[in-house]
Amino acid sequence: MVAEKLSDSQQRLASFLESVKAAQQLQDDIMKYGLDAAYLYCDDVDGDWLETWGDDDHEPGYIEKITTFLESDDVVAVKVRKRLQDKSHDEIIGGLEYCLSQLTEKDRIFAAKDFLVGDVVVSGSSRASGNSSIDEVELLELAEDLMEKLREILA
Repeated sequence: MVAEKLSDSQQRLASFLESVKAAQQLQDDIMKYGLDAAYLYCDDVDGDWLETWGDDDHEPGYIEKITTFLESDDVVAVKVRKRLQDKSHDEIIGGLEYCLSQLTEKDRIFAAKDFLVGDVVVSGSSRASGNSSIDEVELLELAEDLMEKLREILA
């Protein structure tokens, strides 16, 4: 067991040293050749790869899928647009990306609920009204539905 751990640490050290050596070589090549060092490390540097980035996948990208959903007549999308009518599509997409970036499903749902609440419910009088618990439940259900729809769309 000790020999096995030693072997593992020796392998990690060897891998690390190889990475350092490769990084030093890259640095030396950049110092020696300047920007032309890119030709040593990249194929087709002068090609149109940047202009054609993503053309080979015919499926819409992440942002396009979310935008299409938000612009659709889906019941959840309509509720979200109504709830966030003062926000631009870019702000909504940014907020949804943040919600989706949360590690656990529970965190995503609560982030979505907080995003849907915005400043209106937190600082407004609706939190103090008698319907605030109903609003909270409705918002949580909408947040759950929204995260489920986005998970389906982006899968």
